[in-house]
Parts: sequence; structure tokens; C-alpha cells
Amino acid sequence: MKKLPLSVCLISGAEAHRIGRALESVVDWVAEIIVVLNEEVHDGTEEIVRRHGAKVFREPWKGHIAQKNSAAAKASQPWVLGLDADEVVSPALREEITELLELPATLHVAWEFPRCTFYCGRWIRHGDWYPDHVRRLWQRGAAHWGGLDPHDKLEANGRVGRLRADLLHFSNESIARQIAKIAPYQAEFVKRRAADGYVPGVFALAVRPGWRFLRAYVFRLGFLDGWPGFYIAGLSAFSTLTRYAMLREARLSKGTPP
Repeated sequence: MKKLPLSVCLISGAEAHRIGRALESVVDWVAEIIVVLNEEVHDGTEEIVRRHGAKVFREPWKGHIAQKNSAAAKASQPWVLGLDADEVVSPALREEITELLELPATLHVAWEFPRCTFYCGRWIRHGDWYPDHVRRLWQRGAAHWGGLDPHDKLEANGRVGRLRADLLHFSNESIARQIAKIAPYQAEFVKRRAADGYVPGVFALAVRPGWRFLRAYVFRLGFLDGWPGFYIAGLSAFSTLTRYAMLREARLSKGTPP
């Protein structure tokens, strides 16, 4: 099979339990796979990655954004696809990418596509989690990872197009695992806003969480996803409340009245 002029770039920690599925979805049709692996990982991830023909680079953890830029900098192909260890390129998305890269030219320097998450035994297709467009495909040198750790965002130096097929996402194996991620994922936001002197008031603590639930469950049709849709909307509200409560807590830890 002819392989596309495409470098797939991943960063990884201890992901032996799932990175193989991500690699299997691309290994047969891309010219290059690059994995930047945290240097302290020894759970078998490296062996799985090498079995799929990927190039492995051991590096200390620098944060999501710096780590992803490091992986992208090692790409040698004209096009780059950023992939996470918990994601799978669907056959339909593979077909779209193949058709795109076989064109003689394109006006776009980067492309985004919807991401569909498997959660609590079903694919989530409504609410705040779908279509969840992610920008992951770009011409080498025409984009870089930016944003605010751990919420990285691909910033393109030109026009961005949109594909239709889904990237498949197997992010959270359990409710407990997802809850455990809420506070760590808010840490950088809290640190920066606290440094700016921001103190959340009643609106942030009471209105914002309620709005997040209504938006996800009612206006974005989360109720069509059954009980997981209800839980996801509630979790979104709780995550928002936790973010601003942590900011109030940060003020207290400095001895400043909230």
C-alpha cells in the first residue's frame, strides 16, 4: 500500500494499555510515526510503539504544549497529523485525509475535524462533547501548538479547513478516572488568574455552573445521549464550579479575604 507523505506525531506517558490502538489506526498508510515518550516511563509503552515502526524519543516532561511542539519539530514529511494515545483515526477520516493529500494543492494550511468520545458504554453525539472540532492536520512549518497547559491548541499561519468524518476518542475508562482529572486540569488556569488578582464572585460561582448545565443538557441536546448525557452536563457544571472555588481557595491560602 502506498503511504501518504504524512508524519503522525504523538506524546505519551505510561500508555501501554491503549496506545497500540491509536498506532494501529495509522501504521499502514502514513510514512512516519514519531512518539515523544516521557523519560521515566517503563510500563512497556516503548516496546509497543517500536513494534509499530515508530521513532521513539525519550524526553523529560515539559508540559503538553512544549512536548507536542517537540514532537512536531521532528517530523520530516510535508504534512503532520497530531494524535493522542487515546484517539483512533476512523476509516472514514482516513479516507478523507487520503483524498485531501492526493490533491495537487490546497488553499488551506491546516484542517480540523469532529471528535466523538466513547463514554459509559456509548458514543456521545450531543452536548458539550460533540462535535468538539479539533485542529490536528497541518502543513509542516505552517502551524504550532499554543494555548494554555494542559489545554493545547494548534495555531495555524493561514486558512483552516474542516473535514466531516470523526476522530474517535477513548479518553476516560471510568467516571472515577475522569473526576480525578478535574482539579489537576484547572491548576494552570487557577495559578494564572490568581496571579492577575482575579476573585470570582457570585456570578462565577452560581450562575456559570448552572448555565453550563443548561447549555450542555438542553440547548445542545445532551438529553439525547441518555443518562450519560445528563451526567456529562452535571460534570461540566461541577468542573466549572470547582475552577472558581479553587480560585477563592487560592486567595485564602495567601491570607487575602475572598
